Amino acid sequence: MSKHERWSALLELLATEGRLEVEEAALALEVSSATIRRDLDELAGQQMLVRTRGGAIAHGVSYELPLRYKSARHASEKQRIAAAAAELISNGEVVGLNGGTTTTEVARTLALRTSGSQDNAAGGPSAGSPALTVVTNALNIAGELAVRPQIKIVTTGGVARPQTFELVGPLTLGVLNEVALDAVVLGVDGIDPRLGVMAHHEDEASISRLFAERAHRVIVVTDSSKMGRRAFARICDLDRVDVLVTDKGISDEDRARMTEAGVRVLAV
Repeated sequence: MSKHERWSALLELLATEGRLEVEEAALALEVSSATIRRDLDELAGQQMLVRTRGGAIAHGVSYELPLRYKSARHASEKQRIAAAAAELISNGEVVGLNGGTTTTEVARTLALRTSGSQDNAAGGPSAGSPALTVVTNALNIAGELAVRPQIKIVTTGGVARPQTFELVGPLTLGVLNEVALDAVVLGVDGIDPRLGVMAHHEDEASISRLFAERAHRVIVVTDSSKMGRRAFARICDLDRVDVLVTDKGISDEDRARMTEAGVRVLAV
């Protein structure tokens, strides 16, 4: 198991339990206690957790919000999807993230990756050159990334929706109208072959639509249960989507429809 995989597993355990003990984590990950101690020390140095005697606890609001928001459904699929989506983002790019459990996993993966690249780079990136710039309307994502010095985090204004932690409304549009994105990673509630990608709420759909309009590349992340499903509000047509990252449960029919629409499908 690589360091990146161990860190992801440790943070997942921490998000679920709120507290970690070294011996229990070592047993769960099948590695030595010394390895877990080093990992926890490094994660604490990145402000991803708070080190305690014999273990670690969650880092305040950085994990309280995702913990309340987190859904256990399709968790392993979402982590694989997030890892594949993060590979489509290059260091130095400006990337947009809307709210959702899968985009939250993408944000965590990017934070871990940029932390590692900063550690490996001599001196790390300069203050004026962040490893990544993230523009988001999701409060939980902003909260997790704000303490990562290697990531420049830009949040929109707007009114917070307590169900999803997303900022919506006219104040949100004001910020997005002034930025240009290399890529956007969109979480969605449904993908209909005729209507395109969709969301349950019209205010969230309008923000995601503007994200797509401001981006050079549009990456949609969703597990295969959303394929062929309609939601209330349309975000954009399929021809605006460059890449769909989903799990291997996608049917041959759905894959063919996406490919016919010009969408590259990554099933992981």
